Amino acid sequence: MGQPLRGALVGYGFIAEHGHAPEYRRLAANGGARICAVADVTAARREAARIAFPGARVYDSHLELLQNEADRLDFVDVTSPPYAHNEIAEAALASGLHVLCEKPLAVSAREALSMAERAETEKRVLFPCHNYRHAPVVEEVRSILQKDVIGPVRLATLQTFRTTHARGVGEWRPDWRREREFAGGGIAMDHGSHTFYLAFEWLRSYPTSVTSKISTTNDQDTEDNFSCTLTFPTGLVTAQLTWTSGARKVLYSLHGTRGAITVDDDVVSVHRVTGAAGVSSELVYTRQVASRWMDASHSEWFGRLFEDFRRAIRHGQYVSDQTLDAIMCVETIGAAYASAARGSQEVAIPFESEASALHRLPTVGGRLANGTLG
Repeated sequence: MGQPLRGALVGYGFIAEHGHAPEYRRLAANGGARICAVADVTAARREAARIAFPGARVYDSHLELLQNEADRLDFVDVTSPPYAHNEIAEAALASGLHVLCEKPLAVSAREALSMAERAETEKRVLFPCHNYRHAPVVEEVRSILQKDVIGPVRLATLQTFRTTHARGVGEWRPDWRREREFAGGGIAMDHGSHTFYLAFEWLRSYPTSVTSKISTTNDQDTEDNFSCTLTFPTGLVTAQLTWTSGARKVLYSLHGTRGAITVDDDVVSVHRVTGAAGVSSELVYTRQVASRWMDASHSEWFGRLFEDFRRAIRHGQYVSDQTLDAIMCVETIGAAYASAARGSQEVAIPFESEASALHRLPTVGGRLANGTLG
């Protein structure tokens, strides 16, 4: 395994404490990585970090941390709310450190592209926390698709139902997801990345346009209902995300030329087209894959995600396929907001001129050719 990676956490809120920290403690015990420093703007959260990581040095700002720690660290894990991702990540990259960053990568395409360009310039890895890729049910779907059971996916539906927004820690703005200043948006910004990077993988391409609608209840500052239709070179995707549902659930469906895969929380099913001229279908496979969807920390998925990050460092993938997905997630979220603001008018993706900068990133290569992914 080699020398353990030396890391710092910037932002010690819910996801850092409950999602990332447990795995870092396991990695420290196994010699894989250790947290040497933590920064948070709130005194109570700094004290929580001291308890969780007794040997770590604790700071009240990322700038102070970088000034004192950069020469004895390998990476920074950015776990702040989205508004600060760009500032923290670019400062860490400029300090010669690799960056693992919570989703969304940034709150605008301009910021996301700037981060990627900085990573290329500094020759340091910028890697997103796309943890739904490692949900056991999603890994099961990936395995089925690799066996070509249903044929190429031409239509997918992704529904994420939540009864309310995820609350942060009580010591610092627990409802920051309802404040655009800190969150950058509502449920589209919060869950859109998960929805879109899975869609990119399943449709094997990036979307060319989006039509969307959002709504906000109780005069909140960010939307709590979001629906969209994405047009891909390879098919269509519809998505429904809500913080106002009557049940917490995840429902996905993938439809190919020979059958379909459905996901209902932990239950994965495969259906096959049958009958003359394919007029019917039959259920051929059902499996329960424990994924602990109800646990908002998703801590059990973080270990495999961190191994992807470590692999990117090992191979010098400064802007990896997953980083590119993260940039395109931000592009897609921005385009969806633009569509909703224009009365659900169809909006092209990428619709901002700076998106052409993607083609200038050396490690992206030909991956954007014709909008399809290898």
